[in-house]
Amino acid sequence: MNDVDPSVSTTTPEGSATEAYRVLARKYRPTTFSGLIGQDVLVRTLTNAFQSGRLAHAFILTGVRGVGKTTTARIVARALNCIGADGKGEPTTEPCGVCVHCTSIANDRHVDILEMDAASRTGVDDIRELIEGVRYRPTSARYKVYIIDEVHMLSKNAFNALLKTLEEPPEHVKFIFATTEIRKVPITVLSRCQRFDLNRVEIDELSKHYNGIVGKEGASISDTALHLIARASDGSVRDGLSLLDQAISQAEGEITEPQVREMLGLADRSQTFELLEAVLSGAIADALGHFDRQYRDGADPVALFEDLLEITHFLTRIKVVPTVADVPGVPEIERTQGKAMASKLSMASLARTWQILLKGLSEVRMAPSPKQAAEMVLVRLAYTADLPTPEEAIRKLSEGQSPVPAGPPAAPASSPAPNPLGAQAMAANGGGSAQAQSAPQPAPEPETASEPQAAARPELASFEEVLALADELREGMLRTHLISDVRLVHFEPGRIEFSPGPHAPRDLAQSLSAFLKKHSDLRWMVSVSAEQGGDTISEQRETTLEDLRAEVSAEPLIKAVLEMFPGAILDEVVKDDVLVPEPVIESDDDNFDELDD
Repeated sequence: MNDVDPSVSTTTPEGSATEAYRVLARKYRPTTFSGLIGQDVLVRTLTNAFQSGRLAHAFILTGVRGVGKTTTARIVARALNCIGADGKGEPTTEPCGVCVHCTSIANDRHVDILEMDAASRTGVDDIRELIEGVRYRPTSARYKVYIIDEVHMLSKNAFNALLKTLEEPPEHVKFIFATTEIRKVPITVLSRCQRFDLNRVEIDELSKHYNGIVGKEGASISDTALHLIARASDGSVRDGLSLLDQAISQAEGEITEPQVREMLGLADRSQTFELLEAVLSGAIADALGHFDRQYRDGADPVALFEDLLEITHFLTRIKVVPTVADVPGVPEIERTQGKAMASKLSMASLARTWQILLKGLSEVRMAPSPKQAAEMVLVRLAYTADLPTPEEAIRKLSEGQSPVPAGPPAAPASSPAPNPLGAQAMAANGGGSAQAQSAPQPAPEPETASEPQAAARPELASFEEVLALADELREGMLRTHLISDVRLVHFEPGRIEFSPGPHAPRDLAQSLSAFLKKHSDLRWMVSVSAEQGGDTISEQRETTLEDLRAEVSAEPLIKAVLEMFPGAILDEVVKDDVLVPEPVIESDDDNFDELDD
């Protein structure tokens, strides 16, 4: 059975019949279940249902655009109504394609096959009109089939109007729904339908399918170019056929990989590998140069970042399962460069690269200038390329080293980046060697004779002394968090463990560690503990104040005042050593002056 739809012929003014051009997506639309590719589960289930006579009264087909939902619905309608070439056939999974029903359905002119686009007819009146025709038997076909495309676009009232008929339709009616947004379909509708999820078609299967179509069209295309089109289709047969149609139209002779890359706005794969390698090695100038060249050659920044993400994912898979690089179908350049790069990179670096590129992709899509946004993301990625893992950072902190590098990774020695700021500094200092200016200068030796000796730093033997130091140095924000959000678990000089309160900032431990390192001679390790810890200083002070209020309230004079004025409260207690001066008592009683008596 040929999967090509019957051609459409037109007549010129002179009367000669000519065949109108049909795009590949329509010309090679499958007409039987055997022509569907990548949907083995659906084909097997429907085939068994036809053979056993267990046909549901309603189907719902879901999947991404272009995988064959509407095509499958039309094949089901044709299979239900095919009567064979002799006019005596029964429902079959292999429609004959020559009977009156098959040809009428193929040409979209069968009166008993009603196809409705729910995107343009969403109202309840459209569904009522449809329901009115359900009660009438088909004119000539075996079944009256209602195909509703993009069914999720129907309004709530339209769905409600359809429910009763959908649950108990006449025996001569079949419903077939298609949607790309299955979650928007009410569960009451889903429960009344037999659901089929159409899968994205694999790249290898798409390449094989497209290769056969290219042969039928008398064109020629390289394997790498065909692989690019299949990958760009993202599992959609129709999208890939549209791209293939475009490639055949613009190419003369064999369709090559550079032509397809230019058409899709893709960068050369080897150049993309070189770009990622330059970024991850910290060679920012080289990376920006690579990107600029690819941009001038027509590469789309969004497509380029999608390529970088795909390569990062590929490298991560090689790290986890090394045999992935040797799977048939992987291009040679990806196999060789992928293995080489994966051996040099750590899993932490690849994970960090994935996160930065993924967020950067959304920035590139939304930015007014995608090129500028892409360059900023590449610079950010290069600066973070050699950041240590949390374990390495903790180890460096414990050894007294700085866990974060002072600047971006050094560029390769073969291509040093120019330093205009260093040149200006050299000129301001009256010349000198450029090499000497670019090299880091050693810290000056302390002059013990001319400089006064630095004052000794506090030892901080208790958490209260830490709090007092923050108060003394006017670290107001840090002091507030230490009072209200720190539940101390363990304290000893050089080590603090605490449980943060619900309002504590995420970087409180880092802030406290940096503060102590700066203002203390000890090497401090500040960490967050999973234990509950004790009361915060704020809670301790409140408890002390409550005890003091209770103690003062028991004094005979205060007690007599409180009893004389019901509703009065003890607002503030000022304690000097052990003595309690006159407390402040608040009351709404107008006779409060009686206290003077």
